[in-house]
Amino acid sequence: MTIATKVSAYLDETHIKYQLVKHKPSNNTLSSAIKSNLTTSQLVKAVMLEDLQGRKLMAILPGSHKISLSALNENFNRQFHIVKESHIYELFDDCKHGAVPPIAQAYNLDRVYDEFLMQQELLYLEAGDHASLIQLSQNEFRKLMQDAKSLRFSYQLFQ
Repeated sequence: MTIATKVSAYLDETHIKYQLVKHKPSNNTLSSAIKSNLTTSQLVKAVMLEDLQGRKLMAILPGSHKISLSALNENFNRQFHIVKESHIYELFDDCKHGAVPPIAQAYNLDRVYDEFLMQQELLYLEAGDHASLIQLSQNEFRKLMQDAKSLRFSYQLFQ
């Protein structure tokens, strides 16, 4: 696998221009950054959240950051928790475990993205496996996120 089927179809349908970047297999964001010679601030990750009513939300943030659930809870006036890993596999059945693409629209999910991502010239997103990244320019990322809410809901852990 190189790019998840649903992700590829969505990007093609919406005319988002991207490049697929291969790297040596990795198992987490930090490892992907090292193997791709990128900063973790350039890598975009997804964290799947769910509220008490079972409504899902994909939080999209830099790989260098940690999510603040309290900031999201306050902003959305909901009580979010991180979705259990076993449930994530069901949502992203065309992806390898642990390689969730931060492209919620391809999976009919609501999303919010951290404003910090708009500071990067190039962004790299999981493609759905552990050896490929989707490279987007800032303009293409803006197009991808055009209907999403943007907030500051994370804090930087490392560069």
